This record gives sequence, C-alpha cells and structure tokens, in this order.
Amino acid sequence: MQNKIKIKVCGMRDHQNILDLAKLEPDYMGFIFYPKSPRFAGNILNPETTALLPEAIHKTGVFVNANAQTIKDTCKIYNLNTVQLHGNESIDLCMELKEEGLEVIKAFSLKQHSDIEITNQYKDVCDLFLFDTPTAQYGGSGKKFDWSILEGIHLSRPFFLSGGIENGDASGILKDCPIRPYALDINSKFETAPGFKDIASVEQFIKTIRQQ
Repeated sequence: MQNKIKIKVCGMRDHQNILDLAKLEPDYMGFIFYPKSPRFAGNILNPETTALLPEAIHKTGVFVNANAQTIKDTCKIYNLNTVQLHGNESIDLCMELKEEGLEVIKAFSLKQHSDIEITNQYKDVCDLFLFDTPTAQYGGSGKKFDWSILEGIHLSRPFFLSGGIENGDASGILKDCPIRPYALDINSKFETAPGFKDIASVEQFIKTIRQQ
C-alpha cells in the first residue's frame, strides 16, 4: 500500500486561523518570510502562536534568497523545524541549514523537462524538493505549471507539487500528475483574503486527498 500523500498549507499568519487549521492536522504549515509577498508573516505572526502547534505539524519557514543567519534566527524565534528555500539558494547554504538540524525543502520552477536536471545538484543537501510554477515574483502565481513535464522522470528526493492547486483538483490529482507526489502544497486557492484560509474548503480538500 502506498503512503498517504501529505498536505502542506502555506501562507499562514493569523493567530486564530492558524489554530483552526491545526485542528485539521495538516502535515506541514508554511509561514512566508519574504517581505515582498502579500502573505508576509514577519509583521503579523506571533511566536507564541507557532509554539502552540503540535509537534506532528512541520512548522515551515519560506524564504527567498535570505542569508543563513537570518534563516536560523527566524527559525529560533518562531520555533520552526523546516525551511523552504524558494530563491536561488546555493548548495552550501542548503548544507549549512541541514547541518543545523533543519529539514530542507528546495523549490524549483519548472518550464520544461530539462529544468529538472538541476535538482541532482541538490540531492545531498536537501530532504525534499518542491516544484512550482515559474514567475518573476518567486512563486505565488496561483497558476499550475504543465505537470506533463514530470512524465518519466526519476528523482533523487520526494517532492511537493505546488502552484495553483484548488479544491476541484482533489479527486483527480493522482490521475493528472504523471508521478505520485510526496505532498501537495496549497495556498491562494483556499483563501478568503491573502494569508487567511477558508477552513471548510481546506478540510474538504484534506478529507478527499486522504481517502486516496
């Protein structure tokens, strides 16, 4: 029997919304520390909120081209144990964070099949990959990339499927994606406002995915 696909809900920052989401037991919860993001958490998120989350939820800080010390300091302040690197981070930076004991997710934007080749350079310094839609603003496009790019590939690490996933995708996502993802990363399609999730919609999505 195949392992259940994990769920990451990203772009969280509101105290009560975070606690309500935690009741659904997502596997990962993401907090964005990229100042240009409309879901930037650094000016809203309270460290006391993340401290209340159960250990079973991977508390994930999302960073774009931040330096190692900034990432480490932010993880300590907000009690984060996973980092998602969404910029042009170096292999050395990934290794430094991994040696710090953090789980490292490296994001890659995919336009064509050959874009996947760069992942081989990161296989020893990352725990997981994340594939997202190319955008000038480092993710957050709310659009899907061409999943057929993944046809026939062999990856050295499990991967998160990200980019424009919505509730209507839940029942057919395993059929439409050529290879089975380790996890699904959902965000903007489940919001009533930037950084605020519709809990009922997320609950429906998680329930449908976990039945597969």
